[in-house]
This record gives sequence, structure tokens and C-alpha cells, in this order.
Amino acid sequence: MTNPDTPTDPQQLREQIERTRAELGETVESLAAKADVKARAKEAVAEKRDQVREKVSSAAGQAAQKASAVKDQAAQKASTVKDQTADAVAKGTTAVKQKVAETDPARRPLPLVAIAAAAVLVGVVVFVIRRRRA
Repeated sequence: MTNPDTPTDPQQLREQIERTRAELGETVESLAAKADVKARAKEAVAEKRDQVREKVSSAAGQAAQKASAVKDQAAQKASTVKDQTADAVAKGTTAVKQKVAETDPARRPLPLVAIAAAAVLVGVVVFVIRRRRA
């Protein structure tokens, strides 16, 4: 039952025994680590937590970039609307001034003449009615 590869020298035997013990120790440690479910679960949780933190950090950075871009777009749109509003107000003011000029009584003598004529007519009618009664 002896192995032909087994050394016969006591020093070599001791060295082989030490190597075998070291290998056996590593195997036992590996098996113990696999059998320690609680420790493996903690490691898995820690790993997942790190992954989630990384994703959250990345998402926060992307959100900040998007917010900055939206802010810039909003400022640009506000500037455009401001300019358009100023133009519209200027055009509206000009149109209102033109309407006022068109409806200015001094520029339209016909209604004034009509009002004056009506006043004279009312005066004549009142004068004639009072004369007949007197």
C-alpha cells in the first residue's frame, strides 16, 4: 500500500507533510467560507449596496446635467418671449396711436359740424315752440 512516489527521506517526508497540511488548511478555509451563509449574505448585500450607490450617484449627476440644460433652454425661451413681447407692445402702441389719431375730433370735422347743426336745430325748435305759446 505504499505509494511509489512517496519519498523515503525523512526530510522530504516532512516537507511533503507540510505542503499537504497547507493545502488541506486552504481547502478547509474555502469550505468554511462557503458554509458561512450569513457572511456570504452580508457580502452580497454590501456589494449590491455599493452598486446602488454608484447608480444613484450617476443618476444624480445626469439629473444635474439635464437640469442645467433645461435651465439654459428656459432662459433662452424667456429671452425670446421677452423680445417678442416688446415687439408686440411696440406694434400695439403704434396701432393705438394711429387709431387715436384717426378718431381725434380735430381731424374729423364732419361730426362736429353735425353736432353743431343739431344744436342749432334744437335751439330753433325751442325758440319756435316758445314763441307760439307766448
